[in-house]
Amino acid sequence: MQERWTHTLDEITHEFRQAFGALSLEQLNWRAHPEAWSIAQNLEHLIKINQTYHPVIAAVKNGTYTLPWLGRFDFMVSFLGRILLKAVQPDRRKKMKTFPIWEPSISNIPQDIWERFEKQQTELKELIVSSSDLLNKGAIISSPANKNLVYRLETAFDIIVAHERRHFEQCKEIDNARQG
Repeated sequence: MQERWTHTLDEITHEFRQAFGALSLEQLNWRAHPEAWSIAQNLEHLIKINQTYHPVIAAVKNGTYTLPWLGRFDFMVSFLGRILLKAVQPDRRKKMKTFPIWEPSISNIPQDIWERFEKQQTELKELIVSSSDLLNKGAIISSPANKNLVYRLETAFDIIVAHERRHFEQCKEIDNARQG
């Protein structure tokens, strides 16, 4: 089961590097307008989001996690998981605003963004592989940004991968706009 996520994360990492790895720092930080994100900000956003799952999953593993009240209702867990997964699909027809804790830096992102992104991708794959027992038990977690958004850990990994694909598509749009 974990292979589908780890394989997809490898593909996404490769696709990001292939499409944008040769860009200069100035090109990575280019924004169409002040409110728009750059490619580098998209990468930083993915790093931030994915890192926030580590403490949640660690708490579930070590038995210190407290399941929110809504997590007791299977229909809510399934419903919220489906809604969130649908919201982060790569088709990007509907624009979304992120939670404040996941917003990227406003300033220019340094060149080490690639090393940080690839390191985070490796750590995420390790987290997925080390969570097989939780996946087998059908563990339920809440979003690191909002305790009332509960879903199965399996759905969390689906959301993470779809979300990364969504931002890859966004970065392609940014690069196309940059090139005019």
